[in-house]
Formats: sequence, structure tokens, C-alpha cells
Amino acid sequence: MTDPRQAILARKLEALPEHIAIIMDGNNRWAKSQNLSGVAGHKAGVDAVRAVIETAVHYKIPALTLFAFSSENWRRPPFEVKALMDLFVFVLKREVNKLHDNNIRLRIIGNAAGLSPELQKLITAAQDKTKANTGLQLNIAANYGGRWDIVEAAKKVATELQKSGKSPDTVTEDDFGKQMCLGDLPAVDLCIRTSGEQRISNFLLWQMAYAEFVFVDALWPEFKHQKMVDTLVQFGQRQRRFGQTGAQLIEQESNA
Repeated sequence: MTDPRQAILARKLEALPEHIAIIMDGNNRWAKSQNLSGVAGHKAGVDAVRAVIETAVHYKIPALTLFAFSSENWRRPPFEVKALMDLFVFVLKREVNKLHDNNIRLRIIGNAAGLSPELQKLITAAQDKTKANTGLQLNIAANYGGRWDIVEAAKKVATELQKSGKSPDTVTEDDFGKQMCLGDLPAVDLCIRTSGEQRISNFLLWQMAYAEFVFVDALWPEFKHQKMVDTLVQFGQRQRRFGQTGAQLIEQESNA
């Protein structure tokens, strides 16, 4: 006999996001609660990263973007920044083969010029190794800021206008959006932030224009498979109107 709870869950998961963005917050607070160092908290957060990737693959989510290190995080204590960069190097060396074996395509977005030469080489090698994969598009934002992203896109658009001699009036939102990081992917449908904080912290400002937000009290190292599924269920319960009224959507569904 079919478990009715599974049937209910299946219905709620019918409307799945095409692109999920996650602000991974709470590593330091988790570590403090365990009487551990902040660095230990970041290491524990790697297990949560694996869990959300596995969940995204299971539910065939096309794109997942994780906020690993913002352009503002350089303001943190130097020893913590170094530990984060060392952890990034370690994870890239250890995990890329696993991602490749699971048909996952990896992309690192952000200002790569601000990262160490060793890290830049590892990023290039990881992206090259996985570029032909056709499964989950996994994006890691490192030294990334939404305002930086918009300014860089504006520079690219301006350069194209200079080359073509076209008027700025010819630029459309689609033209501009294609110059953004992730401009070739669907817009973010769902943004998750852990640790109870309720802000987007300069993350994917353009790409999240119509995203649904789920703020989770759990600290990042606690955010594992079931909590990820719970956020997908919440997303499935949302009515996404994109400027229309609820009545309009109901009428459209009834006429479909």
C-alpha cells in the first residue's frame, strides 16, 4: 500500500525550481555552540554542501548556486580568510573527480583575479574537467558581489556598443542579463538562507528579481537532506504571480 504521506510530498514537489541559490550562513555560530573553532565550523559546512548537491541531483534540479565567499568577506579576520581559502583549495582537489563522476558541471563565479594563483589554476582545471557534463550545473560564488556583477555587465555592454556603434537605447533587459554571471541559466526561482538571518547580502541581485525566499533557522552545518527537501515543499506551496493576480492564474490554469 502506498504511504499517503509520500503521495502528499510528491504533489508538493511537482513544482520544482529550475535554479536554487543558497546563502550558506551559520558556520561560526555552529562551531561556537559546539565549543569548536570557527574554522571547524567551515569544515563541518562541507558536509551540508554535499547534502544539498545530492538532493538537487536526486530531484533533477537543473542549477544550484552556492554563496561560498563574498567580496565583503575579505573584512573577516585574516586567519579565518586564509583558512577559508585553504579549505577551498582542499575541497577542489578532493571533490572535483566525484563531481565529474556524477556528471555535474562546475562553474566558479566572482572576481577570480582576487584569488591566489594556485586557486585560480585549480578553478580553471576543475571547470575544464567538468565542462562537457550534462547533469546538475553547480555554481560556486567566490569573491563574488551582486553589485560587482552588475558593474561588470555594464562594462561589457558598453564595450559592445562602442564596437557596434549602436545606440544605448537598443539595449534590452535580455541583452544586459546575458552579460551577467550565470546569464546563460534560468533566473533564480528559490533562494535559501540558513541561520535565521533575513537578507540577501549582495548576492545575485539581478538574478533573484523574482525569486521565492525561504529563511531557515538551522545553522548551515545542520542543513542536510531533509531540511533541503522541506524547503522544496515550501516552494511548491507558493503561488508565483510575476505581477499578475491570483485570480488570473487560477483562470489560466482552468483554461489550460
